[in-house]
Amino acid sequence: MLAFLQLIVVGFVILTIIYVGLSMYSRRVRRGKLHVKWHKGPRLVDLDSFVQRGLKRYDRSIRRKLIWGVYIVPVGLVILIIYLTNFS
Repeated sequence: MLAFLQLIVVGFVILTIIYVGLSMYSRRVRRGKLHVKWHKGPRLVDLDSFVQRGLKRYDRSIRRKLIWGVYIVPVGLVILIIYLTNFS
């Protein structure tokens, strides 16, 4: 039981590091795309408010929510492996 608890804690820490890194990377890429879009398009508002509004839309997007798959997929696979090992 102690080994399982250790697996959960270490796995959670590793997945959290991956999630934070992937989230920061994705947000940085979105910010870069917004900068390029602002420079190429008509400049109706200043750059900061354009990027801020774009990032607010990004925070509500499905792409942002898909990053939670970093937690869901590995945990689901571990549960499936444990189930198949014990009950098949």
